[in-house]
Amino acid sequence: MRIAVGSGNPVKRDATANALPAAASVDAVPVESGVSEQPWGEAETIEGAANRARRALAAGDYDLGVGLEGGVARIEVASPDGDAGGTAKLPDGVFLTMWAAATDGDRIEYGGGPRLRLPDSVADRLEAGEELGPIMDDLLDTSGVKHDQGAAGVLTGGIVDRESALRHALAGALGPFVTDYY
Repeated sequence: MRIAVGSGNPVKRDATANALPAAASVDAVPVESGVSEQPWGEAETIEGAANRARRALAAGDYDLGVGLEGGVARIEVASPDGDAGGTAKLPDGVFLTMWAAATDGDRIEYGGGPRLRLPDSVADRLEAGEELGPIMDDLLDTSGVKHDQGAAGVLTGGIVDRESALRHALAGALGPFVTDYY
């Protein structure tokens, strides 16, 4: 099986290779996401993943095209209020969000990865128009965090890194292609 992952980022290529059987051949195919450099919201992040999957598949003779997209989204969550039986608003925040898409040209399937609340100092800079990767590089006084552990690795103390978060998102998108339950 030949798979094209729509990115030149080695973390996305590794996430794809590690989500598939060893017999699968995975090529990194740099394509445009067609969305903002820093996707905002679930819809734009999903659109970026879908665009990458379609464009990667169209780039050659592949069985599947895969798109992986990380974005940020302001999320407000309501939770049960144990005392009054109603709902109490939890603190809202800006979350790191990850989406995957996989297509064989006939259908496209999606899977989501973990959501991690970003520190307020990071969220404030994102809302001012900066991108997450450079913000994390600045905070850590390094470069290339998005090509390594990513914000996910930094913010979970290494419990989950960017590759594993993207791999889990992709597993959801691949489910309909690898099982008979859909």
